[in-house]
Amino acid sequence: MRRARDWLDQAWRDLEHARRDMADGFHEWACFSAQQAAEKGLKALYQHLGGEARGHSVKWLLERLPLEEEVRQELIECARILDRFYIPTRYPNGFDYGKPADYYTVADSQQAIGCAERILRFCTDRMAE
Repeated sequence: MRRARDWLDQAWRDLEHARRDMADGFHEWACFSAQQAAEKGLKALYQHLGGEARGHSVKWLLERLPLEEEVRQELIECARILDRFYIPTRYPNGFDYGKPADYYTVADSQQAIGCAERILRFCTDRMAE
């Protein structure tokens, strides 16, 4: 059974979670949730296209989509940004000292959320075709 719609719905929900975390000052979690939203959106698109995607790299998933047209470079750059938020946003040993909360700002949250939203819109549009 394909569950592309479930994956896409959860991706949009993760993006909403990112927005709430940003509003509450949890920027490390906003960045991670944005990365998760993009990853789940791409996995939804893979399922919609009849494939399966594994892994967590948004860039890797985006670059290997089986689409007839090439993915815009703007989305690839967004994926590159989001991939940097997958591990260090969650683990203190991602930095020489301090905790992830010490390193992420509202600007990081805004960038991550903007990138995730662009990727989710791309996925949603492709699934509507």
